[in-house]
Amino acid sequence: MSRLPRWLRSGRVIAGLLVVGLILACALLAPLLAPHDPDEQNLLSTLLPASWQDGGDPAYWLGTDSLGRDVLSRLLFGARVAMTVALTASFGAMLIGAALAWLAGYLGGWTDWLIGRAVDVWMSFPPVILSLILMTGLGTGEQNVILAIILVDWTRFCRVLRAEVLVVARRDYVAAARLVGFSHWRTITREVVPATIPLLVTLLSLEMGIAVVVEAILSFVGLGVRPDQIAWGQAIADGREAIYQAPYSLLAPVAAIFITVAGFNLLGDGLRRTLDVRMVEGRE
Repeated sequence: MSRLPRWLRSGRVIAGLLVVGLILACALLAPLLAPHDPDEQNLLSTLLPASWQDGGDPAYWLGTDSLGRDVLSRLLFGARVAMTVALTASFGAMLIGAALAWLAGYLGGWTDWLIGRAVDVWMSFPPVILSLILMTGLGTGEQNVILAIILVDWTRFCRVLRAEVLVVARRDYVAAARLVGFSHWRTITREVVPATIPLLVTLLSLEMGIAVVVEAILSFVGLGVRPDQIAWGQAIADGREAIYQAPYSLLAPVAAIFITVAGFNLLGDGLRRTLDVRMVEGRE
């Protein structure tokens, strides 16, 4: 056990990995795990409660929605959209934000000023409102949701990581690299980037939880995925009208979003506590 990396000995990291791994497994294995076709309508069995409640049907564990579709099956298939958006959009925002942060923090001067002003202007708009505006222009669709999140959230990575790069760029080993003749590119890739990877990994895991929430909000208001796709936000919008007749059609996707975001947050917090050298030294 002692030979394991420090981050794998963290309870928060293990709990986060288990939750995220479970949601990812449900997304990948949805066609095998789903008891019904998620789009199959049974108008004779609409708004059924969960199978353990009075009036429930054992064939529909979490009941059905207003069109007689199986809530559990739609929940499993909705995980596919949530995880796809979380992983893809977060990596895209990370690549843009991190690249600009490394340049701004290391080069300084006019480069830092221009990138800093761009971040300030972009972050002056509320993120959710800016996402809604972008989706209005881009149109619905999973790819457009991913693009909108990337265009909004790259600033989160850039602002936080730039502050870390400013600290790293002043360290002795970076100055030594420049003195021995390292180019700017080699100094950034060999000295600056590795030193900021722990913070970048933490930001990435936290951003995944944010992406899940943003995708759900956009789908809830009808500006997310296409109507023929299954998303947790759409399920919440459909289930709110029949919450008293079939409560799990609303509660199930809300719980799924909460659990997924909690998993990413646990993972991010655990990685921050174990990978951040300053926090580790403070505890020791």
